[in-house]
Amino acid sequence: MRIPFAYLKTFQGPATGVIVERERLDKFGRPLLGATVKPKLGLSGKNYGRVVYEGLRGGLDFLKDDENINSQPFMRWKERYLYCMEGVNRAAAATGEV
Repeated sequence: MRIPFAYLKTFQGPATGVIVERERLDKFGRPLLGATVKPKLGLSGKNYGRVVYEGLRGGLDFLKDDENINSQPFMRWKERYLYCMEGVNRAAAATGEV
């Protein structure tokens, strides 16, 4: 695929690069490993938090929410956020990583 240079110039690129992300995560010398959680597949808020906890506890460096801060009829954004942070905090306590 060829993209015209004039069009490419309209994109400024990411605000930060992988070096900044590695510094934030304090992860060097290996690939970063992440996953995308898809709540629209029917996860409850509690199960969403469990997936976050198990992923981080199992060695993932990060997880991405696939819903871009919106609510599904079966799981509202605030509920998803609260269970997610509970999972993050539990994983941090269990692994010693932030």
